[in-house]
Amino acid sequence: MIRIDCPFCGLRDHSEFSYGGDASINYPPLDAPAEQWHDAVFLRENIRGRQLETWQHTSGCRMWLNVERDTVSHEIFAVWPAHRGYGRVLHAEKENTE
Repeated sequence: MIRIDCPFCGLRDHSEFSYGGDASINYPPLDAPAEQWHDAVFLRENIRGRQLETWQHTSGCRMWLNVERDTVSHEIFAVWPAHRGYGRVLHAEKENTE
């Protein structure tokens, strides 16, 4: 079973989340040729080992998260908000409570 430690809601079962895809993809500009978009959307490596992924906490806070996960063991190494602004807010809140 995969358990994801949501920075907002705490440790939750993966059934509360929706997988968003590979977080390491750099998408081309909107006006890029169709071939570049085809490659970015459809040509993916099936990574064995550590991978950066996006997950949305659909049954919780609904936030998008980046998750560093091992695709073989499903061990999760790190979880952080996909939007950098939320990460700064969480960090500031932790500093204020200490």
